[in-house]
Amino acid sequence: MVKDTAADWTRTSRAAGSCLICVAKGKLGRYPPWPGKIVNPPKDLKKPRGKKCFFVKFFGTEDHAWIKVEQLKPYHLHKEEMIKINKGKRFQQAVDAVEEFLRKAKGKDQASSHNSTEEKNRRNSSEERGKQSASEEKRKAGLSEGKLKKATGEGKKRVSSVSSDRGSKSPLKRAQDQSPRKRGRPPKDEKDLTIPESSTVKKVMTGTVAGFKWPPSVGEPVKDSDPHFHHFLLSQTEKPAVCYQAITKKLKVCEEETGSTSIQAADSTAVNGSITPTDKKIGFLGLGLMGSGIVSNLLKMGHTVTVWNRTAEKCDLFIQEGARLGRTPAEVVSTCDITFACVSDPKAAKDLVLGPSGVLQGIRPGKCYVDMSTVDADTVTELAQVIVSRGGRFLEAPVSGNQQLSNDGMLVILAAGDRGLYEDCSSCFQAMGKTSFFLGEVGNAAKMMLIVNMVQGSFMATIAEGLTLAQVTGQSQQTLLDILNQGQLASIFLDQKCQNILQGNFKPDFYLKYIQKDLRLAIALGDSVNHPTPMAAAANEVYKRAKALDQSDNDMSAVYRAYIH
Repeated sequence: MVKDTAADWTRTSRAAGSCLICVAKGKLGRYPPWPGKIVNPPKDLKKPRGKKCFFVKFFGTEDHAWIKVEQLKPYHLHKEEMIKINKGKRFQQAVDAVEEFLRKAKGKDQASSHNSTEEKNRRNSSEERGKQSASEEKRKAGLSEGKLKKATGEGKKRVSSVSSDRGSKSPLKRAQDQSPRKRGRPPKDEKDLTIPESSTVKKVMTGTVAGFKWPPSVGEPVKDSDPHFHHFLLSQTEKPAVCYQAITKKLKVCEEETGSTSIQAADSTAVNGSITPTDKKIGFLGLGLMGSGIVSNLLKMGHTVTVWNRTAEKCDLFIQEGARLGRTPAEVVSTCDITFACVSDPKAAKDLVLGPSGVLQGIRPGKCYVDMSTVDADTVTELAQVIVSRGGRFLEAPVSGNQQLSNDGMLVILAAGDRGLYEDCSSCFQAMGKTSFFLGEVGNAAKMMLIVNMVQGSFMATIAEGLTLAQVTGQSQQTLLDILNQGQLASIFLDQKCQNILQGNFKPDFYLKYIQKDLRLAIALGDSVNHPTPMAAAANEVYKRAKALDQSDNDMSAVYRAYIH
């Protein structure tokens, strides 16, 4: 029985005797429910506006989310129904975790009740003894005082009127009379006093937090966070930055004296590897190595997606997975609320927008366009201007990663432009990536992406250079890799690319022609501000040689072949 209001849900929760719930993930009926419990959200995680929802921790995982009231059901009443619907191993582990939680909670309650009874008995016994002792002392004191008064004759004297007046009032009464404020008016500080929570509220909001990693006190720094996704919301200012960095899957607070940003905490709605999809219609243009993985994850997480690709056959697989087919970019944009695009280079990005039946033909006020291509700042600025001139909204959001990371939904998204559109894309970014950064005005994301790929491309060329030098000097390439993997340079990127070279496997994960394009654009970016880029320039020459050896459509690690020919 799904409840429609927060009040109904609260009554149901109290009636069930706990805040354990089951949640219909995504849209109601689309996914099977999952057991969880209501907990305190972290202090920096804002509640979604206009929605009646609770912050939920899900058993069997480290996931958590803001969940709408209408998607919550009492666990005890729907346990059997849930088990019948979902028979997966992970779900059974979650149910076992719930039962273990209940057993521990029951044990604590019993122990607390037992301890309370013992403590009450001890207090009663102590009070009884105290009363007896006090009574005996009073009797003895009375006898002594009587003897003393009898001996001195003071027992018959009247006390002064002042003494009598004071003695007739309790200390509290005297304090009230001495106070200058009038009766009935609360003390000045009283309005700041915190009203104690009811036992039910305390049980729901604090008693269940023990097993959850978010700190229950809003005054404490965030110690742990959901490793699935983080938003880094940056605005380009000249104020010192306060940034959140994900280090060993933890969100730690650090302050930087840089001239860039103010950053807010992650707004993650991850639910058991899933997310709560937006109800907006999503379009996607370009199904290459990166785009294919992105669309697959958008569909997997419940988004409504319309796809288009220059080679139409690439759409077939996604149509089978539930996507809709758009005949032209203009049609996709006109029928969708937010349209993403991911193409190869600046020329392709411009043709997609400005060409026949292009994106611009479908733009009208309120339509949103998000360009995820890695291009130069001038190109993305030009595209933004023409989209906005038609009343559209624009966001650039190039992605850092490769085909494998795209398939796994672990890309890093660098966004800039319309801040409101960035927030509207939240569930999409969570489906396709592990982290997103908002970098301010249009052009900033393009520049940052080129710098990131410049570093990556130069590093790859250096790896290839080291492996070939080892070979020609009679050293073992495998031993070199083993040494590097034990040192400060150790990384998944280093290991994977070296393994590609050692195995002669250059199946594209990131096309060599695209990393060379990014190096060229990064060098041009340096030229535009008179900044030297000698390392990138040298690496670019090596990639150009590899392209001359027909390695363009191989993985970037094929730059190795430029050194051995």
